[in-house]
Amino acid sequence: MFLFGSIRQTFALQNPPGPDRFKKIKVEYTAHVWWVTRWSTNKVECELTVDHEGLPSPQEIYRTCGQKIYETYLKQPPCLREDTTLCAGFYLYEVRTYTAEREIVVALPSTTVWVSVKGCEEAPLQFSFLCESRPRLLLEGEEPLPNEHVTRIEGEYDGQPFSCDNPCTLFLNPKSGKQTVRFWAWSSYGDSSLAYTAQVRVARAPVGDPERQYWYVNVLSSQWRGPAPASCSEIWEAFPPVEDLPTWLRTPARPQDLKTEIPYEYLASNLIAQGAVDVSSCPDAGRNADGSLSPCGLEAARPVVIEWQNRFDALILEVARGSGVPAQMLKNLFARESQFWPGIFREGGDVGLGQLTENGADTTLLWNFSFFDQFCPLLLPQERCNLGYSMLTNDEKQALQFSLIHAVNASCESCPLGIDISKASFSVGVFAETLKANCAQTGRMVRNLAKKAPGDVASYEDLWKFTLVNYHAGPGCLSVGLTRAWNTEKVLTWEAVASHLEGVCALGVKYVEEIAR
Repeated sequence: MFLFGSIRQTFALQNPPGPDRFKKIKVEYTAHVWWVTRWSTNKVECELTVDHEGLPSPQEIYRTCGQKIYETYLKQPPCLREDTTLCAGFYLYEVRTYTAEREIVVALPSTTVWVSVKGCEEAPLQFSFLCESRPRLLLEGEEPLPNEHVTRIEGEYDGQPFSCDNPCTLFLNPKSGKQTVRFWAWSSYGDSSLAYTAQVRVARAPVGDPERQYWYVNVLSSQWRGPAPASCSEIWEAFPPVEDLPTWLRTPARPQDLKTEIPYEYLASNLIAQGAVDVSSCPDAGRNADGSLSPCGLEAARPVVIEWQNRFDALILEVARGSGVPAQMLKNLFARESQFWPGIFREGGDVGLGQLTENGADTTLLWNFSFFDQFCPLLLPQERCNLGYSMLTNDEKQALQFSLIHAVNASCESCPLGIDISKASFSVGVFAETLKANCAQTGRMVRNLAKKAPGDVASYEDLWKFTLVNYHAGPGCLSVGLTRAWNTEKVLTWEAVASHLEGVCALGVKYVEEIAR
């Protein structure tokens, strides 16, 4: 039996109609009166009024004057004769203007409901709340209209209906597994909010006094008011592990916790080539006969290599906190892709800290809607961007892809060390958005295959590993691995999917293992 604050449980649950609030308002406008006049007789065949400057549109002529005049007007040749009475068709003449009033209907802001956890403390590294007493959800209705108020909050939890005053305190069941709460608010205006859902997990926490019981609580909902959930968890409907996250999926508290001291040879070679390292003490100028770095060159570059590979740590941490993408994974990915050298990789088509390609840019623009909405107007007219990436022409898509690749390519011949540091810094956020796009595409593939939420068939950690395969090897490889694992074993674990990645796709397995190391 559930316990609720100020609740009434004996009632027939009425499905919410949703928002239904509109208002008629009067606005002034300038009306323009036009005559459609025949050239041959100067006879006015039609009078129409429009609410804008300039000629009436063909559609306006059609609506007011009918199909016959519309078709004649569209097909008639220009009137170039001195004697205009010999011209065919019609001409338009603006007769007058006047100020008019009309009614328009506007939608009023609707009631909404927000979700939070009550009486619990945020648990570090868990994306969870730690509760010393039975955990509770707080559902708070918000009515934006003056002189109106939320009358009650209703919903369903674990198959049982509930109705309570606003705000509503809902005690959670301390049982394992994902639980769904559906809820909405009724307003004195006479309508309701939308029906919202929250995915909730309550897990026993092995901490504190053994004589007392503690719980971890996680919540996923569009109406959540609290710290941001683990990255991509909402897309996947997947909760992170109850225990601490693996190190590679964490975001530490301080930039220095991301520090590494790895003797990256590719990074060292670029720093030597750009004159950032003094190799005058090396008898071989720091390089072997085949052009590779010599032990002396690598050792000479070591201090600069260590400084360079950690110069983006504070920015990575800032981006991770803003985007939710784990900071350690982001740094590991940069290490694996470019060794932190943010230019063009060996004159290939991969650029930037995360080595973006045309296909990678396409994925980012297609699957990360919020990023596309911000990036597209920088290049294309807003009305084209409003159509969405998938509806653009191939030329427009290609222009956006090239622009995005250029934005993360920090190669710069006139800059110190040949690198535009401002572009390299900007690209950290772009690559975080690219990873979010890949997790959305991965989630869609899993959902289409299993016909379930990704979090119901795969763990949070494994879903990130699938996402890295998608990022590195592409959706074709990931789709093969997912499909074969599901069809043959009916499971979507990393081990199962990895065992079905063959040929060039098998390179994705090593890639994931290096980043998750």
